[in-house]
Amino acid sequence: MCGTSTDFRPPLLVAAVIVHDPATSRVVLLQRSENAKFAQGMWDLPVGKSEPGEPITETAVRELYEETGLTVEPDSLKVAHIIHGAWGVESPNGFLTVVFATHEWTGRPENREPRKHSQVRWVDADAVPENFVDTTSSALHRYLTGGPEVSLNGWQ
Repeated sequence: MCGTSTDFRPPLLVAAVIVHDPATSRVVLLQRSENAKFAQGMWDLPVGKSEPGEPITETAVRELYEETGLTVEPDSLKVAHIIHGAWGVESPNGFLTVVFATHEWTGRPENREPRKHSQVRWVDADAVPENFVDTTSSALHRYLTGGPEVSLNGWQ
């Protein structure tokens, strides 16, 4: 790469978690509240931004617990999908979301951030709401159907 840019910021690093119970064919989803910064009223996976110096698996564990009260061990997380977005609401330089899946957790899903989410609950994997954030919806459907493991969003 020639030259340098003083205002270059790397893409935002994000983790999302698919908590999947294969025995009952259910996944944990949350519905964003009307006060959410992004995708008000829409369904989504538990998802959040990485903190500086934080490994992406720790981001996934932390965000899942902060949003749902569920606890997972980093070793139980398997990479299910990668989303590379050209831009985002809080990420003008793009974002990279690592979507993990786990079949092992402790606790019961609860809405631990009621200002951000209107509900957190188990949903049948074959009845995922249509009012769902596009990028994570695609990742979830691809995970459930064994589809491609990488999605590009907003690229020409």
